[in-house]
Amino acid sequence: MDIKNKEITSRDEDFAKWYTDVCKKAELMDYSDVKGFIIYRPYGYAIWEEIQNYLNKEFKKTGHENVYLPLVINESLFNKEKEHVEGFAPETLIATIGGKEEIQDRLIIRPTSECLFTDHYSKIISSYRDLPKLYNQWCNVVRWEKTTRPFLRGAEFLWQEGHTMHRTSDEAKEETLKMLEIYDRMGRDLLAIPFVKGRKTDKEKFAGALETYSIEALMHDGKALQSGTSHYFGDGFSKAFGVSFLDSDGKIKNPYQTSWGVSTRLIGAVIMVHGDDNGLVLPPFVAPIQIVIVPIQMNKEGVMAKCNEVYETLTNAGLRVKLDKSDKTPGWKFNEYEMKGVPLRIEIGPKDVTNNHLVLVRRVDHNKEFLDINEELVNNIQNELKNIHQLMYKKALANLLANIHEIHSLDELKEALDKGGYAKMMWCGDRACEDKIKELYQATARCIPFDELPFDDTCPVCGKKAKYVVLFARAY
Repeated sequence: MDIKNKEITSRDEDFAKWYTDVCKKAELMDYSDVKGFIIYRPYGYAIWEEIQNYLNKEFKKTGHENVYLPLVINESLFNKEKEHVEGFAPETLIATIGGKEEIQDRLIIRPTSECLFTDHYSKIISSYRDLPKLYNQWCNVVRWEKTTRPFLRGAEFLWQEGHTMHRTSDEAKEETLKMLEIYDRMGRDLLAIPFVKGRKTDKEKFAGALETYSIEALMHDGKALQSGTSHYFGDGFSKAFGVSFLDSDGKIKNPYQTSWGVSTRLIGAVIMVHGDDNGLVLPPFVAPIQIVIVPIQMNKEGVMAKCNEVYETLTNAGLRVKLDKSDKTPGWKFNEYEMKGVPLRIEIGPKDVTNNHLVLVRRVDHNKEFLDINEELVNNIQNELKNIHQLMYKKALANLLANIHEIHSLDELKEALDKGGYAKMMWCGDRACEDKIKELYQATARCIPFDELPFDDTCPVCGKKAKYVVLFARAY
């Protein structure tokens, strides 16, 4: 039986402390000397690499190319789009001295790169034949946050940001939703996280966007986490930055723009959706180590030879495997890889060598079984990983569905928010009602979900005719 990890606070005792304990004890990150900036340790960064690997394949299937633009933006360039500037001004970090000289046109450390991309596009787009431009970059951004938490909200974080230009508004809108679908599939197929997806309210949309769409995940403590966004800008940035092209009809036009991104916040989502009181529980396809092999009585004849044989077989099949040959006790190793959320543990001892089988233990539910070491081993292990992924996704989906509460009054809204999860309500569309809910209950509109049927005629906040189904929640 696995030993309870006493170094990690119970989730129900103190969820915030549990989260920090897991981040530190599982060696995902460490704090740097500068507040709000973290060190991504190898194990944490490896999770991000798997997310990168998945998305790069998906982006390239849809014709997107990776580029890299500068870290800094001239303040004069940044100020060209008024609404965008106002949205990010409170969070900007500005460089004012270069060497020993004052910088006349101060440099904004990028909080996002719409300005840089649009300025670049103004120089390389001149004809409809140049469109669409489908670019993505993997980089870091800096937003000077007052309150920070590892992965979830930092002064610096890692992300991908796609920036595209299109000939027509319809093409740009199609792109916006296409990228949202890729993010949704990533949740289902890689992270085992069911996202709620929909359109943001005008209050919650991205600064400068005409429409913002998001994927939202529900954490164990009942709070929502915005996990990715996709934005349709229309031609506002194009006009502000002088991007134009000669169309086939001989007219000069402004292209239509999108941007979309996910960040290392997804690591936080994986931790909080799937983790338990023993630490991480990682979905198999995003786990840096999918299988750990622990020798039992490793000095006994044949044990290490059999462990090496299994290691080579599984590694050659493309699985991510670690064989722990250290002199630490099996109990210590069980505890360590339990905390790090490794999906499968293989134990091989003298009896297993004699019987030519191994012991297989699942992290998600501690199910234990014997597997023969034969030509079917790789297929059996791969199927086990698929089964674990499906089990984790179904568990997270059941939790999500059980925590969407349909409400019809302010009293029901408060009760639902206090319970945790999403409060699904009808809404008139007025900003004043959103503001009142935030003031009274510290909750925000997460999204207007797609394809939801109306279930009430009036808004429970003001009593006016309701127009939209909207999900409210407390959020990170």
